[in-house]
Amino acid sequence: MCTSILELVACNGSGKSPEGWVTLTHAAISYDHPHHAMLNDAVTIDFVNEGLGAGTRVGVELDLKSAKALHEALEKVIIDVEDDVKSRPRSNNIIRAA
Repeated sequence: MCTSILELVACNGSGKSPEGWVTLTHAAISYDHPHHAMLNDAVTIDFVNEGLGAGTRVGVELDLKSAKALHEALEKVIIDVEDDVKSRPRSNNIIRAA
């Protein structure tokens, strides 16, 4: 099924491609025919650096159930991190260079 479902989001991080570690600038998330996974359709996430061309990418292909589980896990981690950061005491001490 060709769905033409695609979301592109800017991102800041690193990923390991066959060429080694690359700085990432974007993630493209789609639902379509996978290139490698033995599935009829897959949620595909391609992490790319727009300056390096389409050949340099870090990609995953997940069935819908796995993609939903990943989404739930990401959401939990993000909420926990945000709660942890909010609960940390803020320091009023300013360190100045001598």
